[in-house]
Amino acid sequence: MDIIAAILLLLQSVFGGDQTQQPTTLTTFWKTAHLAMQSNLAGTPISPLPDGGIEPASGQNSAADPQPDAPKVKGIYVTAHSAGGARMATLLDLVDRTELNAMVIDIKDDYGYITYKTENPDLLKLGTAQPYIKDIAGMMEELKKRDIYPIARIVVFKDSVLAKQQPQMSFLNADGSIWKNGRGESFVNPYLKEVWDYNVAIAKEAAMLGFKEIQFDYVRFPEGFEKKADHLKFEKTEESRVDTIAGFVQYAREQLQPFGVRVSVDIFGYAASVPAAEGIGQDFVKISEAVHVICPMVYPSHYSTGWFKLKDPDKAPYDTIRGAMNDTLEKLGPLGDSKPIIRPWIQDFTASWLGKGHYITYGAAEVSAQVQALKDSGIDEFLIWNAGNRYSEGAKY
Repeated sequence: MDIIAAILLLLQSVFGGDQTQQPTTLTTFWKTAHLAMQSNLAGTPISPLPDGGIEPASGQNSAADPQPDAPKVKGIYVTAHSAGGARMATLLDLVDRTELNAMVIDIKDDYGYITYKTENPDLLKLGTAQPYIKDIAGMMEELKKRDIYPIARIVVFKDSVLAKQQPQMSFLNADGSIWKNGRGESFVNPYLKEVWDYNVAIAKEAAMLGFKEIQFDYVRFPEGFEKKADHLKFEKTEESRVDTIAGFVQYAREQLQPFGVRVSVDIFGYAASVPAAEGIGQDFVKISEAVHVICPMVYPSHYSTGWFKLKDPDKAPYDTIRGAMNDTLEKLGPLGDSKPIIRPWIQDFTASWLGKGHYITYGAAEVSAQVQALKDSGIDEFLIWNAGNRYSEGAKY
């Protein structure tokens, strides 16, 4: 029996039947799933034992796409607040009425909270649940019923919650206080294997809940870290920041292989246009080599004057996306047939902070222009970002 079938049987035993038995069933579930959550099962799917346990089986090709029957993904971002609240009905209706077919849902959010109730002892050691999604099993069933491709977003190294609870896993100022960026956010240390394992454990649980893809975000050191590193206290290894970040991604993919899910990573769009960003540890090609899907964030508003020979990139959504895709395809060209699926994030928000004369109001026409630019570049997958999950009606996807 393949991993998905095994997990569905386990979940059915957890969430189905008499609700008065649920706490005991959840405990049994995590005992039987413990091997899957703890193991280093590189290259092996998992099969259930007759007594309800789990054992590895051999024969899976690590280079193969674990979701060969996946659709060409056209998705939207969904916060945990939306996924667990009244707004979800509106978003489901939007997908049902359009060519959209996927949702990227926060499972570990930008603060570091796990966004649903978990009984997993491996996560509760370090994690803090904030169950915005009150019925995650019901949500997953609804997505399945509507044939919506579910992607779990996990914010990795930006984690204010874990940094506060475990300061030794973060970056400390000279006085011992936790370092924060200008927005008051803290990061945890990408050099620490314990941090890797914690985030991978969340990803494994998401896979067991039925998500078909794990999307890691904030897979990097803090912005401008190269200017701060010498003044902060933290553990480190002899590896470069670039190798450390690429190492995490490779490790995550190996650990998740038995679960039959794709691994994707969000990355700054301009990373395709410049040499490796040594400061934050992001190398576009090295990360792309380790994932099934690469998701460059090519929001026109994030490019400044001069990019792609444009005075105001935000005011030229088609031309900006074409320029970004030209650079992306050129950067990944040397990977040949081994390059990942390219699935960019595009913009459905108005960047008024750019100042008068430097931005335009984004709506259906601007979203459609970005989609067309992707199509003209030979890219047929995309994700749409709006932090408030309010998407433009009438866009041509």
